[in-house]
Amino acid sequence: MKVVQLVELGRSLEPRTVPDPEVQRGEVLVRIVAAGICRSDVHYKAGTSDTGPLPQTLGHEVAGVIEAVGADVPRDSVGTRVSLHYLKTCGTCAYCRSGREQFCPDAVMIGKHCDGGYAQYISVPAVNALAVPDSLELTHAAVMMCSTATSFHALRQARFSAGDRVAIFGLGGLGMSAIKLAVTLGALEVYAVDLNRKKLEHAEQLGAIPVPAADGSPEEAIFELSGGRGVDVALELVGLPATIRSSVRSLAVQGRAAIAGIGDQETSFNVYQEIMGSEREVIGVSDHTRTELEFLLELAGRGRLVLDDVVTDELPLDADLINARLSDLERFHSPVRSVIRPDLP
Repeated sequence: MKVVQLVELGRSLEPRTVPDPEVQRGEVLVRIVAAGICRSDVHYKAGTSDTGPLPQTLGHEVAGVIEAVGADVPRDSVGTRVSLHYLKTCGTCAYCRSGREQFCPDAVMIGKHCDGGYAQYISVPAVNALAVPDSLELTHAAVMMCSTATSFHALRQARFSAGDRVAIFGLGGLGMSAIKLAVTLGALEVYAVDLNRKKLEHAEQLGAIPVPAADGSPEEAIFELSGGRGVDVALELVGLPATIRSSVRSLAVQGRAAIAGIGDQETSFNVYQEIMGSEREVIGVSDHTRTELEFLLELAGRGRLVLDDVVTDELPLDADLINARLSDLERFHSPVRSVIRPDLP
């Protein structure tokens, strides 16, 4: 089958031909219909975040159709439309048993530690394949496996509740999904912060209040726009020291900043003035859980979460096009979310 793989850190991905994956006991073979291109893939390519042995097929936002099953998997699963929970875990440790499987010591992530979705087929444990409602497009189901789910997990980590004011720093796939979720779940106001004017216009169409970062201090603008209140919840989805500091400084008294952006630079605060005095919180965000994915699929299946505005670009399984999109992501110049469609010519 055709794949696009990371062969050497820091180098462009390469087109390759490899054997079709074998289906082991308890696994399903999925024909990939859609695979999202995430900014995390830029970090894996660069080596900022460790990957498994190379060559490695990237792609952790995956949806498709079950084509074959291994022993112990019901044969009537064949033909089921599924999206894939990207964490393979032991299922028996204390973290897995308590619904916090992202901390499983044996966790392996598809598209990072083992081969992922920049391919025509993938074999995964059957437990990782989540049925997709008939009303939901597989392109949307794919991006829900990371961009939507991680944003949702960030909101939950920050203890978001209806009526909160929310600021979202970074308007890529995660950021636009976060806007959709915050509006859907009852945010009083949503402030969208980015340098990109087109993305700010897009965010405004989704119901957010645009805050152009290029015009000055985003936190000052947020306080002015909110009548001096600040926000209850800030989501930082970029991973840069400047946006992390701005997310904290935009908080109201007892506000919570959830940090989900991946970065490798240190960040400092004046703890007394910026954290302690207002009882603000800085919260880490790591992945998401299967139960959150199930909830989001149900929400989207009922038409209450529509992602037409999040998936903005589709491309074939072509290494040159994928590399170009990764370069765009690295420079923060990409469309909101690009999805690979292996069936496209």
